[in-house]
Amino acid sequence: MRGMTIPWLAAGIAWLALGALSPVSAAQQTPPQPLAISVVVTVKPKHGKDAPEINHSEDIRAFEGLERLTVTAWTPLQGNQANLELLILLDEATGSSLANKLVDVRKFIGGQPPTTTIAVGYIESGAVRMAQNFTTDHIAASQALRVPQGAGAAGTSPYVSVTNVLKRWRGSNSRHAILLVTDGMDPLQRGVVDTYLDETIALAEQANTQVSAIYAARNGLASRIARMVDQGQNNLSNLAAATGGDAYFQGHATPVSFAPTLDEFGARLAHQYLLTFSIRPQKKPSYRHIRLETEVPNADLVVADHVFVPAAE
Repeated sequence: MRGMTIPWLAAGIAWLALGALSPVSAAQQTPPQPLAISVVVTVKPKHGKDAPEINHSEDIRAFEGLERLTVTAWTPLQGNQANLELLILLDEATGSSLANKLVDVRKFIGGQPPTTTIAVGYIESGAVRMAQNFTTDHIAASQALRVPQGAGAAGTSPYVSVTNVLKRWRGSNSRHAILLVTDGMDPLQRGVVDTYLDETIALAEQANTQVSAIYAARNGLASRIARMVDQGQNNLSNLAAATGGDAYFQGHATPVSFAPTLDEFGARLAHQYLLTFSIRPQKKPSYRHIRLETEVPNADLVVADHVFVPAAE
């Protein structure tokens, strides 16, 4: 009998230990609860100029890889839901090339709905000099526009300036959008890899801020070197594509008129929606690639390349 006591006692202790550890193990294996993430989506026409209306969340499918995500809301950003904070940033390096384009920008500002608050700033030496803070007074925003000073005021990467703005931008329930007028050249990092641009993209994705850009040549020799112009335009294309915006070029020169581009940009803002979906967070904050699909005819869904998902609690 004494020989059987030890195995029985050992088995009992093991069973008790297993029972004590099971709840902890189960808790560790329980996946985190999904988070609701919202992102601005632009609906563009695949053909023609008229963007189709998408009125039902059932018409939108969201995927991460092969996993289909649950779409919980699809809100047209129109009427009372159309609130937008639009920051117009002009690069001082573009100089007098914008002199006769400001009329187009003023007309665009004047045509925005009253739900749009507009700010005007100038990129200079790694910072942004605000000419007009966010206001619903579109006349005041128009009057804040002036001709940029020229190449001597450039100094550093335009992406450092945009990053500084994104870090300071106060939180609100409105959409955030930036219209950047620059040549996209980064004198601090002239290669294919640009860490300043990468930081701008990451912050814009985290803040759900779309950045669109109009190429405008700077004063000076750089605007006549095709390789540098191409690199600047590639930078702007990458910035816009990654954040869900758009980049507008007309060859290697500043467009003769900004009016057609601003009309297209305005149409983009008028056909945006707020998509909300559920996704499981990871242990650390993460940037996740989301793919969208729809069967609505002629509809192209444009969204940031990655969405920011906070860490699991």
